Amino acid sequence: MSTNKIIFGAGCFWGVEAAFRRNKGVTNVTCGYSGGHTVHPTYAEVCSGTTGHIEVVLVEYDDDEISFEALLNEFWNCHDPTTQDRQGFDIGEQYRSVIFYFTPEQERSARESKDKLEISRRWRDPIVTQILPASQFYDAEEYHQNYFAKRGGVFK
Repeated sequence: MSTNKIIFGAGCFWGVEAAFRRNKGVTNVTCGYSGGHTVHPTYAEVCSGTTGHIEVVLVEYDDDEISFEALLNEFWNCHDPTTQDRQGFDIGEQYRSVIFYFTPEQERSARESKDKLEISRRWRDPIVTQILPASQFYDAEEYHQNYFAKRGGVFK
């Protein structure tokens, strides 16, 4: 088993976490915060817009079972990458669309994937997703982890 990790921001982390958990080869998904300047931010602080952090998920995966390209496809399909600081009714900089990569290969694949989608004109508006080197990741509070499963909900 070869475990790798990637960080995705695609709106509220509850739905993003649930979307990635359903993929065979994903070994763990952790909700958290990344990209900002506050050390160990809380949910309330992130929602205040003063930390610079984004609601993200840290996805750990076995690349013998799931390709990075398949993870990118899940990322593009689970949100609207054309809306700046917004996903549906969730508005604020913490809902930015972002890929935080750990390796040069991940960066290259993410950029190629984004470029292909831009060319395909899948969305009417330009893709605003940022592709950045991974920064410090902070776990979100426990009640955010596996949110839908804890509440008996189903994510579609």
